[in-house]
Amino acid sequence: MLTFLRAQAASLIASGVDFVMTILAVELVGLWYVTGTVMGTVSGGITHFSLGRTWVFKASDKTIPTQFLKYFMVWNGSLVLNASGVYMVTQYGGVNYIFSKVLVSLFVGFSYNYIIQKKYVFR
Repeated sequence: MLTFLRAQAASLIASGVDFVMTILAVELVGLWYVTGTVMGTVSGGITHFSLGRTWVFKASDKTIPTQFLKYFMVWNGSLVLNASGVYMVTQYGGVNYIFSKVLVSLFVGFSYNYIIQKKYVFR
């Protein structure tokens, strides 16, 4: 249970980085919301890998290249799910991209990221 709580805290921190980067890219730089979503997801992914490796799953005794390769493969799936999900919900649901990002991020985080990282990346 403690690992799950740490994973949720790490996800919250990484999501904060993700959302700040997304909003800055869209609102300040003027990028398309899907491009901003990708930039935010990259920033959040780097943050989450670091926290997952050292704090959540305490797997810093494993080699970084092996873990990073596994994480990168899982993260690519997350990137595709997040970017396409935000696009679909925003375009077809007619809602603001920030609301779409919150909704999609929660869904992907609980149904995909945690399970695969625990069972595959940082085991």
